[in-house]
Amino acid sequence: MNTQFFAAWIEEIAAAVRSRRDHLTQLDAAIGDADHGANLDRGFTAVREALAAASPQTPGALLVLVGSTLIRKVGGASGPLYGTAFREMGKAFGDAAEVSLAELSTGLNAALSGVQRLGAAAEGDKTMVDAFAPAADALAQAVRDGVKPQEALEAAASAAEQGAKATVPLQARKGRASYLGPRSVGHEDPGAASTALLFGALRTVAAR
Repeated sequence: MNTQFFAAWIEEIAAAVRSRRDHLTQLDAAIGDADHGANLDRGFTAVREALAAASPQTPGALLVLVGSTLIRKVGGASGPLYGTAFREMGKAFGDAAEVSLAELSTGLNAALSGVQRLGAAAEGDKTMVDAFAPAADALAQAVRDGVKPQEALEAAASAAEQGAKATVPLQARKGRASYLGPRSVGHEDPGAASTALLFGALRTVAAR
């Protein structure tokens, strides 16, 4: 997976966020600030502009730029959390011109660790971690099993989608949603939903 692959991934995320912007905002209206979709859409629009202007030459440089742009441009918790995820993934890739499936897995685990350090969230807290952690675990298992890349990324995307849906019955223990207590139960976490879009976009690009 080269720089063009990761650029296509970011384009696919931007398109997915744009198409699901209102849905993400509706999810956030139930348990948050009602701005998650709009914030992410604004952030990835800025990311596309930054990538067009800079033309980074390696996957690592591209993802660090993505992360830095999201941190600067997106308000609330999602900018720092997603920004940290992409920055940590980019740093894990270093200066490599291409990234293997195993290296992608390592990078996603670094991204997850960064998110958990920043947000102090674990699985079960009703956050983006509930989608990110099972996706990263599924990809790591697929690498260990020697699964083909497309099948591995399908497994990761499916795990993220299942993880997002599994947040519905949970009571939020982190973030603004936690202020609602039991009233947060019965709603899908918007961060987990957008994380599922991220892994779905990765599956889509790999299938091309």
